[in-house]
Amino acid sequence: MAVLEIRKYPDEVLKRKAAPVEGIDDDLLRLVDDMIETMYAAPGVGLAAPQVGVSIRLIVIDVSTREEKQPLIVLINPEIIEAEGFVELEEGCLSVPEYTAPVTRAERIKVRALDRNGAPVVIEGIDIFARALQHEIDHLDGVLFIDRLSSIKREFFKKRYRKALREIHAGA
Repeated sequence: MAVLEIRKYPDEVLKRKAAPVEGIDDDLLRLVDDMIETMYAAPGVGLAAPQVGVSIRLIVIDVSTREEKQPLIVLINPEIIEAEGFVELEEGCLSVPEYTAPVTRAERIKVRALDRNGAPVVIEGIDIFARALQHEIDHLDGVLFIDRLSSIKREFFKKRYRKALREIHAGA
């Protein structure tokens, strides 16, 4: 297993819709293991394959530090099939480090996917688990949480981000 590089905004791979996984093989399972190790090392509660530069529909999530009843999950080709309620909470992202903002998401969702063995699963998520599922599935569609902000907040983020990059490059 290896810790992979997490791609950061504005990397192009983060803006693309990821391709469906066509089959489960040793390479895919190695990527799953590497993504899990990378997520824990970051540390984060979820990671999508595009965040490590692989544009396929694969996510890993472990919110057990926040919700002990929910173990690590691996979802291949996940799709949201039900959503209800809305809640606004502060959200961040490993691909947009050191920035958080309130994002409105469904409070409860149901997702259909394949597990790491290729078996079909339907997962129901509420609260933080629902938020993590939606956040990671957004990555598969080329959507970052900052894309869900109002245009004013998004522009504020971009200005602040560009300034931080200039400061980093000036100090290098």
